[in-house]
Amino acid sequence: MIAAVYGRLFGKAFHQSVKDFFDILQREGTDIIIYKPFKQFIESNLNFSPRVKGLFNSHTDLPDNTDMIFSIGGDGTFLDTVSLVREKGIPIVGVNSGRLGFLATISQEKLLGSLDVIFRKKFSIEERTLLKLDFPGAKKEDFNYALNEVSIEKVGSTMITIHAYINGEFLNTYWADGLIISTPTGSTAYSLSVGGPIVIPGSDDIIISPISPHNLTVRPLVIPDKDELTLRVEGRDEKYIASVDSRSVILPNSTEVRVKRAEFKMKILKLKGHSYYGTLRDKLMWGADKRN
Repeated sequence: MIAAVYGRLFGKAFHQSVKDFFDILQREGTDIIIYKPFKQFIESNLNFSPRVKGLFNSHTDLPDNTDMIFSIGGDGTFLDTVSLVREKGIPIVGVNSGRLGFLATISQEKLLGSLDVIFRKKFSIEERTLLKLDFPGAKKEDFNYALNEVSIEKVGSTMITIHAYINGEFLNTYWADGLIISTPTGSTAYSLSVGGPIVIPGSDDIIISPISPHNLTVRPLVIPDKDELTLRVEGRDEKYIASVDSRSVILPNSTEVRVKRAEFKMKILKLKGHSYYGTLRDKLMWGADKRN
């Protein structure tokens, strides 16, 4: 098996788990391809050098025949991994080295047991929808795709005006600090923080959530993901921020953007017995009240 490993910085509490992780991969005869800066971090901070088959620095040198890629970190690291995988179809395994993680679901306590399950092939592959942000002047080499959300936000202190159209039909004019267009996967991320609904992955929906709207009656809206959104922005600052997950660009107000479902999906490795509803209960601490 060929396994890629991508990660960021992590604390001392995770040091031994990382060593055990690489020991198990090597014991199973795995060909390990590791992100070069991550390997350098491990060598500098853990006094440990994992034996690897090769290195990669970007999506261009991540081998297409990689069987899976481990993302070690949190949800932000997972989103970085998405930008590395792109259209390659490599399943992502999210290992959580921090606390809260809806995408990086394998905790430190369950890491070694989860590896055993993976090598016994007791897992399934779940596909998640992405959104594509398109606008005049967008570079083909940029990855303008979002697993969580596309957002349009103000640059300065004043609200912006966003004219929204669905399949060419006028929907609404939003007077707000911005607008979040979210996938079901991203419904527990930025969208949730502004009052958007939790939507189960696989629901084939898009969530439109305003950020601090001027009109109280303007609420989040769920539409089919086969629909295409067109957004036109006005405002005193004459520019706005367009973001895809953690990557952003500043655009002039004259730039019209389009948001639609991507032509490919991201694959996520799902362990046997893992439940999205269980993740919700765990991460959102449902039922944690002593009175329950």
